Amino acid sequence: MSNLPDRPGRSAAVAAFLQQVERLPQVKPASGRRGRLIFAIDATASRQPSWDRACQLQGEMFQATRELGGLEVQLAYYRGYQEFAATPFLTDAAELTRRMAGVQCLGGQTQIQRVLAHALAETGKARVNALVFVGDAVEEPVDPLCHAAGRLGLSGTPVFCFHEGGDARAGQALRQIAKVSGGAYAVFDAGSAEALRALLRAVAVYAAGGRAALARLPGGAASGIAGQLPAPKGQG
Repeated sequence: MSNLPDRPGRSAAVAAFLQQVERLPQVKPASGRRGRLIFAIDATASRQPSWDRACQLQGEMFQATRELGGLEVQLAYYRGYQEFAATPFLTDAAELTRRMAGVQCLGGQTQIQRVLAHALAETGKARVNALVFVGDAVEEPVDPLCHAAGRLGLSGTPVFCFHEGGDARAGQALRQIAKVSGGAYAVFDAGSAEALRALLRAVAVYAAGGRAALARLPGGAASGIAGQLPAPKGQG
């Protein structure tokens, strides 16, 4: 399943938002290649409900970018004791959903440093346009994480941190990671699939079409992310 089914409770505003995304004009990356995005998720035990929601929502990243030159998405996750895995870059929503559905969350500590190191290695092979991280905790020293995030920023890979829950320490750390990389930070509620949907769409559109495409995307999530991005070089 690549999209959430229509529900009676879906508001007219949300429906209009989705229709506007569908009508976005074609804006292909300057390279003529698909945008490349790493979708990294904390898959420790507390994350199972969010993992299940992400399985349903991730297909909309492909849908939102199909007229923007397309998108390649790599799923990366950590769980258990030092377990880290990543798929190849995929262009098919059904295949990404299938792979996500086969993963069960498992207790363990965060491994955000490995996520950032992996993204650095990948963008060293071929440009990665954005890294999305979805999680609720940070159990690692912040300074090394910010150093790695800064290196990603220099490589042209901003980090977009989507923080679930109200852990203040985690929020402060994820906000710093996003800032030093040239990315953005946002909080979403555990029960808000719509908020996560809008955030994922916004970053997918950015990865596929750049700032110009993001600027044309309606909705508070898109404007909130765009407002945090640093000014392009040459602009004050």
